[in-house]
Amino acid sequence: MSVVTVQPTGVSPADVLAVARGTAKVVLDPSTVDAMTTSRAIVDGIVASGRPVYGVSTGFGALANTFVAPERRAELQHALIRSHAAGVGAPMPREVVRAMMLLRVRSLALGRSGVRPLVAEALVDLLNHDVTPWVPEHGSLGASGDLAPLAHCALVLLGEGWVLGPSGEQVPAADALRRAGLEPVALAAKEGLALINGTDGMLGMLLLAIHDAAHLFTMADVTAALAIEAMLGSERPFLSELHAIRPHPGQATSAANIHRLLQGSAVMDSHRDDLAHAVQDAYSMRCAPQVAGAARDTLAFVEQVAARELMSVVDNPVVLPDGRVESTGNFHGAPLGFAADFLAIAASEVGAIAERRVDRLLDVTRSRDLPAFLSPDAGVNSGLMIAQYTAAGIVAENRRLAAPASVDSLPTSGMQEDHVSMGWAATKKLRTVLDNLTSLLAVELLAAVRGLQLRAPLTPSPAGRAAVAALGEAAGEPGPDVFLAPVMEAAREVVRSPQLRAAIEREVGTLG
Repeated sequence: MSVVTVQPTGVSPADVLAVARGTAKVVLDPSTVDAMTTSRAIVDGIVASGRPVYGVSTGFGALANTFVAPERRAELQHALIRSHAAGVGAPMPREVVRAMMLLRVRSLALGRSGVRPLVAEALVDLLNHDVTPWVPEHGSLGASGDLAPLAHCALVLLGEGWVLGPSGEQVPAADALRRAGLEPVALAAKEGLALINGTDGMLGMLLLAIHDAAHLFTMADVTAALAIEAMLGSERPFLSELHAIRPHPGQATSAANIHRLLQGSAVMDSHRDDLAHAVQDAYSMRCAPQVAGAARDTLAFVEQVAARELMSVVDNPVVLPDGRVESTGNFHGAPLGFAADFLAIAASEVGAIAERRVDRLLDVTRSRDLPAFLSPDAGVNSGLMIAQYTAAGIVAENRRLAAPASVDSLPTSGMQEDHVSMGWAATKKLRTVLDNLTSLLAVELLAAVRGLQLRAPLTPSPAGRAAVAALGEAAGEPGPDVFLAPVMEAAREVVRSPQLRAAIEREVGTLG
């Protein structure tokens, strides 16, 4: 079991993945405890002075000018958590909730939130005991951060609300804490607000999406190369000198990947010197690096946004080292919402061009002598006809999901929060787009493998041989129609997992 230590500088994207998707234990560096203790002393001084400070001695949102008596300020923090835990819908996946909790620990540990160390330690205890709050999918507008999702997490600290059971069922938080040997936390002034004001949910989803997109964009180069090989395409559009004259870095990387993947192929050798061969391939083949490369460059921008957010203090109000407590707008999720929407656009286009190659592979008039729908006995058998229907439907859905969420603002809290980011919605739908991209690349992988099999006795590239082997048991050889859904699910798993890429890289070297 690895250990993630939360430092005064925060955590890394790899730390978030290790906790969200793995079993890494979380510990607080002693210096973070010192930072939280120092900022808490400032808040205690404000409480003793009696001066009005938002969220410490006042209400919230539109109630910011409502003074709260000292004897009711702890009650205020508990009431805040209960009222804001107002989400509805299916529970968010465990990995999203765990990422969100670790990022909230990170934010508190920076020492600008004015909470006692025990509050951050209580969140760490939930992570280390694998107690995952039940966080409904709807509730966040991404304005004062992810208020409702974070409130559902904080409610569990109070011994209230629900957690995810072993099978995804709702389990009372009090029972889960008792089984884990944990005690509920009694919040003090400012602590409830500090637990829910932040971009942790949308940042967690964005970091998970960045990791997935990086893998999928490389797999898109793999499936594109296999499809081009199966269609007797040319490798010449992927020569490095052609991409040096348009120096977009992602484009150069994708072109280099595809060119490398097409080497060592008897299929490619069979037509390389054929003067009667097509002078130019279709855009979906020839322009693969321009589309996938642009997506890579978009991803690089999104990585920069996420890296900056990982270093940010996004609470409100914030406790400054000189003793001031100032209101900020740092919890507004616009930077993350814009980035997620941009990446969703890019990922949807990577899938759209893959579907065009699938359609070309299946069309007897354009596939360069492959049988219709990649069936050796088309007519009685339909081959991969309906797999392409499925891909077309997913492309259509991704186009709808690529419409930006971050341009849609609805005012809330009596017009106090009169512009919201919708960053939670943007990052949540980005995850759906990437899951759909997995399916689209799986269909292309299956079609390309079928096409390469039908080119026998010509042997494919090392990448092609690895792909045929990876899908071998599920896909079998071209022949009579079979129940196709399990084959497509197997192809999805091949695309999603790192094994095929690793097998290919053992043969051709590391892909960009």
